[in-house]
Amino acid sequence: MTLNQQAQQKEEKKNRKEEEEVEKSNKTVKTKNPATEEVLNEYDILTKEQVNEAAKKAKGAFIQWSTIGLDKRTGFLYDFASELRKNKERLAKTATQEMGKAIKEAKSEVEKCAWAIEYFADNGKAFSTDEIINTDARKTFITFQPIGVIGSIMPWNFPYWQALRFAAPSLMIGNTIVLKPASATLQCGIEIGKTFAKVGVPAGVFQTLTGDSNVAENLIDSTINAVTFTGSVSAGGKVAQRASSKIKKCVLELGGSDPFIVLDDANIEKASSGAVKGRFINCGQSCIASKRFIITKKVAKEFIEKFVQNTEKLKVGDPNSDETDIGPLVNDKGLDNIDSIVKDSVRDGAEILTGGERTTVKGKGYFYKPTVIKNVSLNMRLAREEVFGPVAPILIADDELHAIRLANDTEYGLGASMWTDDIEKAEKYSRSIQSGIVSVNNVVASDPRIPFGGVKNSGFGRELSRFGMLEFVNIKSVRFYDELSHQHHVE
Repeated sequence: MTLNQQAQQKEEKKNRKEEEEVEKSNKTVKTKNPATEEVLNEYDILTKEQVNEAAKKAKGAFIQWSTIGLDKRTGFLYDFASELRKNKERLAKTATQEMGKAIKEAKSEVEKCAWAIEYFADNGKAFSTDEIINTDARKTFITFQPIGVIGSIMPWNFPYWQALRFAAPSLMIGNTIVLKPASATLQCGIEIGKTFAKVGVPAGVFQTLTGDSNVAENLIDSTINAVTFTGSVSAGGKVAQRASSKIKKCVLELGGSDPFIVLDDANIEKASSGAVKGRFINCGQSCIASKRFIITKKVAKEFIEKFVQNTEKLKVGDPNSDETDIGPLVNDKGLDNIDSIVKDSVRDGAEILTGGERTTVKGKGYFYKPTVIKNVSLNMRLAREEVFGPVAPILIADDELHAIRLANDTEYGLGASMWTDDIEKAEKYSRSIQSGIVSVNNVVASDPRIPFGGVKNSGFGRELSRFGMLEFVNIKSVRFYDELSHQHHVE
């Protein structure tokens, strides 16, 4: 064999290897540690046939699960919550590795999941008890029955909480679930499924699918009965369109640009501390994080000084350390987007008071310093888009009414935080704010006891509380008559 032939053979072998790697990459998805940039794992992208098989399995399991009895379902949920707490350290570490959440926040997330599971186990019977209604019939009641298999398409920012806050009430009422976790946090989704299996929940009641957005689309197209989705507005619109075209109900929890409103008589010490908590939780990667800080002119100077001081106390570092407050953003794309938004605002006249730049830990990771920016105008991306990262823009309102107008001047309507010592004023203004949630003198936080969801481009439908449970049920009316009524002239 000549040297040219050997070289050609070597080149052909190299090309075949590259083609095989490309083909393999099209069939798998990799997860990466955002703090170290190391690949964690590689997962198969399930085929359409595999997705359909999961939906079929969930259909079969629904028959057993929905008729097994409320008391037995309650027992499974209590066992599941107990198992979560036993494995809190390991589960928290998995979330931290996959999406960079500070470990103390990851542990708190697992604890909150256990609380929510127990809450619905405690209250499921009361929430689903038949309602007796007085009508012209001898007897009338309303009963609440599960509708079947729910496809759950969930994000990466709270990989356990987002999945389980929906799953708890839905499983309690008797539905079964097929979960498609975000590509970045597939192992967290797998761990949820493993935990349900460990406590003896029947096979098919809760399943986790691995893969990319194609798997989510195939899930919607399968034989499931309804869809719940948490994510971006653009993706949510596609989910809603796809689901509604197949006459499947969906609940959407989409983006937010929550206002943090500080009025003239607010306690500035408390408000400035709350601002740090509200903005920088989970590295600012939360739908209900405070994202626009609207401060009345009267208290702006004092608030800004304290806010900046408190922000500069935050520690950016290894998310596995209990001392770390701010971990990395989830990926390089998220980091680039945040950096771009900040640079655009500076170019348009905004002023960085602290932070405003990338950083690393041991030369690696997608870290960004906690940032506070003033001189923000309404036409800046910083004020119009959902800023998913540790950046706090400050807008100054002329007075309190102006502050409320600024709060409502957004396409979003998920949550709002208002700070004032006047409770009557707070009640008046809270009714004027266009959002699904308002917290007075506290940051917005989801709570299993109250409904969660938004208006406008923040989505529709509700999660949590009894209202969340009733999103995925057949609300059936039943009436018993002694004789035929002849007074009905319309349908």
